[in-house]
Amino acid sequence: MSAASATRTLAELAQLVGGVLQGDGNTAISGASPLSTAAAGDLTLLDSAARVKKLAGTPAAAAIVPAGTVVELPSIEVADVHAAFAKLIQLFHPTRARARRGVSQHAIVSPMARLADDVDVYPHCVIEDDVEIGAGSTIYGGVHIMAGSRIAAGVVIYPNAVLYENTIVGPRSIIHAAAVLGAFGFGYRQVEGKHVLTGQLGYVELGCDVEIGAGTTIDRGTYGPTRIGDGTKIDDQVMVGHNVVIGRHNLICSQVGIAGSTTTGDYVVIAGQAGLRDHIHIGTGAILSASAGVINDVPDGVVMMGIPATPEREQKLKQVAWAKLPEMRTDFKALQRTVAELEAKLAMMTPAAKPADQREAA
Repeated sequence: MSAASATRTLAELAQLVGGVLQGDGNTAISGASPLSTAAAGDLTLLDSAARVKKLAGTPAAAAIVPAGTVVELPSIEVADVHAAFAKLIQLFHPTRARARRGVSQHAIVSPMARLADDVDVYPHCVIEDDVEIGAGSTIYGGVHIMAGSRIAAGVVIYPNAVLYENTIVGPRSIIHAAAVLGAFGFGYRQVEGKHVLTGQLGYVELGCDVEIGAGTTIDRGTYGPTRIGDGTKIDDQVMVGHNVVIGRHNLICSQVGIAGSTTTGDYVVIAGQAGLRDHIHIGTGAILSASAGVINDVPDGVVMMGIPATPEREQKLKQVAWAKLPEMRTDFKALQRTVAELEAKLAMMTPAAKPADQREAA
């Protein structure tokens, strides 16, 4: 992060983001920070009118707030708080500019690889035979790209990621540190009492504008591709099995596990630690809640919860019933005692005093 820029007035900042100034426009702003770390002279943000009380006691000099929100601090009202704050924070904490490096002399690049003229390759990378890397791509230190892989234009691959042979990466995609694309799938057949690896002849294919989180693994297909659709964003430490096909613009959160040959539609959201069994389909627009255990196909647009996962309403009814189990258990025990007492009284009654049906039974 480079040094902070000069102090600005609140009026200047309001003009930069097209916001509505409320309060003293001459308020001096020397930095920008979220509420939890805001210091004197900082601009902070409030992303919901319902959280106005959180501004109480802040040392911040001013705040960016949603349009129509009234606060005691000088403020800038905007339609999109996060977009405006992100723009202004760049004034005080600019992103470090990255100088062109070219291909480091400490990288190992096969003479059979084809790199665009403006590709940057950092030290200790290994780029094998027949690899293609498109214009404007950046390959950080320690990355290993195996033979036959094709990296499109504008791709960024962070340190120590590994791309097995024939991996395809679409334009403007981002692969974070230590991700592994194209490792063998977990597929075996039993031969003479031993587990023998099945065919691992496929590859991994990422569409355009895909992001793969740090430490995520995507296995190659058995014969064809494991595919990640355009615009899909995958968080850290996600496991995608062989022959999985992920649709466009999915959001897949940390520690999700997707077993082989499962498919998803577009705009699917899979929350943290959800687990998906093999050979199922998740419909377009579906949402799988955190820790959901999904064992069946999911229709379009359905929200699934629980283990095993069921539609949201059904799962909530189960949770309500589950919460009442201690009370129900107490009631059941009381009922058992009442029945036992009644049976004891009946046993002590003379035959003439018993109800007719009890006399007949006797």
